[in-house]
Amino acid sequence: MNNYELNIKMPEETMKKDYTLHLSILAAAVILASAWVYTKNKELTSLSRKSTSESSVQSITEKVLPSEGIILPVRFGNIGAELVKVGAIDAEKFTAIYEGRGVPMSGEYKILLSGKSDGNLKITKENAGYLLNLFWALGLANKNPILDSGEMTNKAYGGAGNFASTGGWIVAKGNPMDHYSKHKLINLTQEQQNLVEKISKGIYRPCCDNSTHFPDCNHGMAMLGFLEMMASQGVSEQDMWKAALTLNSFWFPDNYLTIATYMESNGIDWTSVSPKEMLGINYSSASGYKKIASKVSVPSQQGGSGCGVDASVPVVPKKQQSGCGV
Repeated sequence: MNNYELNIKMPEETMKKDYTLHLSILAAAVILASAWVYTKNKELTSLSRKSTSESSVQSITEKVLPSEGIILPVRFGNIGAELVKVGAIDAEKFTAIYEGRGVPMSGEYKILLSGKSDGNLKITKENAGYLLNLFWALGLANKNPILDSGEMTNKAYGGAGNFASTGGWIVAKGNPMDHYSKHKLINLTQEQQNLVEKISKGIYRPCCDNSTHFPDCNHGMAMLGFLEMMASQGVSEQDMWKAALTLNSFWFPDNYLTIATYMESNGIDWTSVSPKEMLGINYSSASGYKKIASKVSVPSQQGGSGCGVDASVPVVPKKQQSGCGV
């Protein structure tokens, strides 16, 4: 090969190399662009799913725990003052617990404890714990056959005074058992008592496997007091179930948000559920709830609390799980 031929071929090879280089650069650019588009689409999809999930949680929360609260079918009247009068509530001890936590005993709280409330009660995220304690005192103190001859009196448990619902009531005058089923604060006809008996056996709570007919913790005792009040004021059975579910939902917010999520994932809107079914052993008992929770994944919305009288008192307005204490 002479120099002339060599000089002629060199430009051809150079052009091929340049062409190949250009193709490589173009291919790399396409790959990088595709990767960028894929990443962005993935990010947008993730954001969309997150937004949808948050929106769904907010929607369910508003159905279970309406921000405006729910009006209950009962008037509290002067029951608070009566509880104070008979000593089932020591007003000074009771007030000290709340004020010690930065909750002033004024307005609604003061009226419910020592005055007369004429309108229907309204439960909110803020006052749920307070109502729990008032109904706990009522359930404990009001004379009722359920307390006199029900599961609470079973000798196998060592007496009614050994439960959280009795021994845990630390804001009475004297021993809490001095007030256990001792005061005729609410009088029921036999028909009304039968209704309380029936419904109490069908209402469970996520903290244990006992029904309201066995009110061994504060939630059970409070629900008993609430049922007695509703029955005495002529509330229908259907409305009693509905109101009971409302109270349980505000007292166990995390649990019922989970149950509501489970129901809605199965195509049943929370506003259409059967309160009686939701309060039953398959959903509201500790064992029933555990099975439901294992099928649902939802972010926690509430804070838990313990089993003392002061455990259910919100220091600042927030969604709080009511514990087994005042």
